[in-house]
Amino acid sequence: MNYYSSGKLLITAEYLVLKGAKGLAIPTKYGQKLSVKKNKGGRIIWEAYTYDNEKWIDCMFDLNFKLVKSKKTKTEYIYSLSKLLRKINELSPGFAGQGLNILTNLEFKRNWGLGSSSTLINNISNWLNVNPYELLKITFQGSGYDVGVAKSKKPIFFQKKGDFNEIIQTKFSPPFRDNLFFIHINKKVNSQKEVVKFLNHKNKFKDDISKINNLGDMIAKEQNQENFNKMLKEHEEIISTIVCKKPIQKALFKDFSGQIKSLGSWGGDFILASGDRETPSYFSNKGYKVIVPFSKMKL
Repeated sequence: MNYYSSGKLLITAEYLVLKGAKGLAIPTKYGQKLSVKKNKGGRIIWEAYTYDNEKWIDCMFDLNFKLVKSKKTKTEYIYSLSKLLRKINELSPGFAGQGLNILTNLEFKRNWGLGSSSTLINNISNWLNVNPYELLKITFQGSGYDVGVAKSKKPIFFQKKGDFNEIIQTKFSPPFRDNLFFIHINKKVNSQKEVVKFLNHKNKFKDDISKINNLGDMIAKEQNQENFNKMLKEHEEIISTIVCKKPIQKALFKDFSGQIKSLGSWGGDFILASGDRETPSYFSNKGYKVIVPFSKMKL
């Protein structure tokens, strides 16, 4: 049995999605594969490979989801997998049968922040026919927008409304898309820790959410790059005040002639740069190696 889910990038709203803001998100051409085979050995064998065929997880669990042995696998990954298997069993009792061989393959680097967890959750939900949002809630937490993108396979607006997730498919392919680039800034942010931190924030940000929702609608539809850049800048200023961090353009790229916007976890992973044909050279000259044109990132 084989399954596949696309990765994601959150274009607008960032952490405010957790508080009910409407976020614009796109699926990526990079995703994760899941292969599952039954065995009769009374063991769950889990192997995971990165995009360059490096094995980063090699574990064996018994049918009570206790570790039997592992090879070159970090303790934190072993703990997460054991917890994940137990939570899967809560939603799908006896799913492991007499044993399983589970194989995952990422098409992107683990530090890219494209959704190694959410693509796994969506693949597992398709395999076992369980609610992916429920599985996400009891394992990795998060808003669920990334699962929504994986299921949709198209750009979406995602909004949490109580216990209900509203997902509306939309279009996001500006006429100036050849001037848009995604750059990885060589830094990883632990999104799970940031999610917990933000969820504990007592402020409901009602006024900010209203502004961000309106900006998201306009950003998705805008046909003029100059106006688009102004919207990105306004969005950055709002989120900057909320997370108490300086916008990344002011912090690192003051001399960039276009507009830069942080995506998802502020301070790490990918940024969106709205510039021109010289934009890739600008970032490569500063030492950034992962520069992906819009057309090669968006599914």
